[in-house]
Amino acid sequence: MITIATNMAGRGTDIVLGGNVEKLIEAIETDEALDAGAKEAEIARLRANWTQEHEQVTGLGGLRIIATERHESRRIDNQLRGRSGRQGDLGSSRFYLSLDDPLMRIFAGDRVKAIMERLKMPDGEAIEAGIVTRSIESAQRKVEARNFDIRKQLLEYDDVANDQRKVIYQQRNDIMDASSLQEQIASLREGCFTDLTRQYVPVESVEEQWDVAGLEKVLRDEWQIELPLRQEMEAATAITDDDVLEKVIAAADAAFADKVEKIGQENFTQFERMVLLQTIDSQWREHLSALDYLRQGIHLRGYAQKQPKQEYKREAFELFGQLLDSVKNDVTKVLMTVKVQSSEQLEQAAEEMESRAENIVNVTYTAPTETGGVETTVDEESQRRSQAAPGGTVPRVGRNDPCPCGSGKKYKFCHGKLN
Repeated sequence: MITIATNMAGRGTDIVLGGNVEKLIEAIETDEALDAGAKEAEIARLRANWTQEHEQVTGLGGLRIIATERHESRRIDNQLRGRSGRQGDLGSSRFYLSLDDPLMRIFAGDRVKAIMERLKMPDGEAIEAGIVTRSIESAQRKVEARNFDIRKQLLEYDDVANDQRKVIYQQRNDIMDASSLQEQIASLREGCFTDLTRQYVPVESVEEQWDVAGLEKVLRDEWQIELPLRQEMEAATAITDDDVLEKVIAAADAAFADKVEKIGQENFTQFERMVLLQTIDSQWREHLSALDYLRQGIHLRGYAQKQPKQEYKREAFELFGQLLDSVKNDVTKVLMTVKVQSSEQLEQAAEEMESRAENIVNVTYTAPTETGGVETTVDEESQRRSQAAPGGTVPRVGRNDPCPCGSGKKYKFCHGKLN
């Protein structure tokens, strides 16, 4: 029997000399059509036949391994050789190579060709000299060393992302296990509004350097927080940048507490958990893509006499900081700007939508029929208004053409008007 395997030499297949009799025995033992005596007789017959075939294959020399090339790794070649010596069985192996094989051509082809030309060996002559074997093993060692360096360098880069991954996953686990998220949300909210306030009121700055009007505008337009800072500054005798920051944070806390009070802390906690997890997941996916792009071109830093791995670690740390800032700002923005509506407001909004839908007229529906044609249906309101035209039907007119009813108005302002 001949078995053809590629590359990995069929490691998942157990090649037993004479065949695998245990599989046949298992099939007989599970056969319900045979009684106990018939099963024992059939198993004895299979074992006798297997013993005969096993001795016959062993007498011929066992398993013969014929390889058409050498792998880049010596480990794979040794695994293939080991197939011929399964559990002490007899066997042998033979490797056939060509000087045109990639391994020989890249590492040892020129040297062996020079030796062949010097010895004037004819084409097709088998070479079994030890120098060829040593040249091949030397080439394999070079490839293995190169692959090892690649894996080592890849592992060092992956360690950076792995450390960040541990931090993110720990945060997700804390969020999912926590019964209350008030402290985490309050910390995110304070950090977000601190960064926002410091953009308009810098640290240790004088009042002339503050942009209080811009801060009021951004709080009102983007965060739905009404805070009359200018009035309070005019009423106060002295005010510092820290006082402004405290007022902004207090106003944000009050606005947030008002939202929580409308629906209850327990219900709002579930919403907070969902927003946190979704934001972290989306930002983490974008962060992994950014790290991948960074790693693809980080080797170019070597031309600037910089260590690529150190540059990668530094920039990956900066990207991770940006990730945390994005999560903080996005979560705070969603929680501060979400609109909490009562049941009465929801019912009113639904009624308004229904009333607007009822006022839509002059609507035509087109759909295919069973015969393959096109069926056009006009709603009742459009049919009623079309009766005002002579003859009861409205001819096909443009929207800017005079209306067929004779009013003198354009069609789009008369019977073609959309309410």
